[in-house]
Amino acid sequence: MGHILDGILRLPAALALTLVFLLPALEASAFVGVIIPGEIGVILGGVLANQHKLPLLAVGLAGVAGAVIGDSIGYWVGLRYGAALLSKIPNRVLKPEHITAAEDSIRRFGGKSVFIGRFTAALRALIPGLAGMSRLPYPRFLAWNALGGLLWAVGFTVLGYLAGSQYARIEHYANYLGLALLVLIAVALIVRHRRRSRKKGASPPVPR
Repeated sequence: MGHILDGILRLPAALALTLVFLLPALEASAFVGVIIPGEIGVILGGVLANQHKLPLLAVGLAGVAGAVIGDSIGYWVGLRYGAALLSKIPNRVLKPEHITAAEDSIRRFGGKSVFIGRFTAALRALIPGLAGMSRLPYPRFLAWNALGGLLWAVGFTVLGYLAGSQYARIEHYANYLGLALLVLIAVALIVRHRRRSRKKGASPPVPR
């Protein structure tokens, strides 16, 4: 894998940027994420931006577009062909426990499972298709998909940019970093919610 990653970093800028888009896009639409996590391409795009070979904004936009478009395709594939496709993928490639975990997530959290799954490598390639199979309304899917794709792609782009030549450490722990990013987002949302609740609950000053 190390030789492959180094080879990607030596690609022409345009081709490397295409991979930043394609790896997240193919993750759920073609189940490529079962083998190669999509954040690899986004992290390497950030590294290339650090090396001034790609614009940082272009990397972020390509990563977001790939994540959102790829998951949307995965949703429609699951809606129409999901059961037939899952039955043809060998268990050694697609573990049954991962399918069960993704199905449980959709049952428990509904649209929020799309957001949560974006930050978990084992679920990210499966949840869009299973959401389609479960007939989750597409507008709800798209809203959570767009939010998750935006935060995920921007987060890993920035991580790759900050890591620079130390990208291998980031890549090795990418799944844990994704979970940590999800926790940080959740904490930020909880803090924001509590602040708003305190402001609404605060009594107005008594006029004198």
